[in-house]
Amino acid sequence: MLQRIQTIWLLLVSGLAFASLKLSFFSGNILVDNVKQFQSFTAMSHLLIMILTVGVGIASLITIFLFGNRQLQIKISFGVLAVALLNILLYYLQTKNFVPNEWSFDLTSLVTIAIPFLLFLAIRGIYKDEQLVKSVDRLR
Repeated sequence: MLQRIQTIWLLLVSGLAFASLKLSFFSGNILVDNVKQFQSFTAMSHLLIMILTVGVGIASLITIFLFGNRQLQIKISFGVLAVALLNILLYYLQTKNFVPNEWSFDLTSLVTIAIPFLLFLAIRGIYKDEQLVKSVDRLR
């Protein structure tokens, strides 16, 4: 059903994923021709991270409309959770391109870090719905 709480969590995941395309994860100095330049790193700064971020946003929107097949909804949500965690790992690995000790995480990195947490809440809501349907089926 579209009015369930997991719909809100999945909509938030989608919105935050698309917002993280423009919000910086970290910023700092980078060496370009032996000259330090200050740069903010967003999802648009790296092609693979951008593709994964857009994939998380689109997949979470698609998952909302699979409410008729909760098992598939849970599987896709777990896949999106894995991609979101991989995305965070890739963000962190990109810090090696910056001058050591001259970069820091931005406050807006919490947007990207909140995505796996919200996906976990959505999976929990879907699972509770599945358990409720199974318990009603046992009564029939």
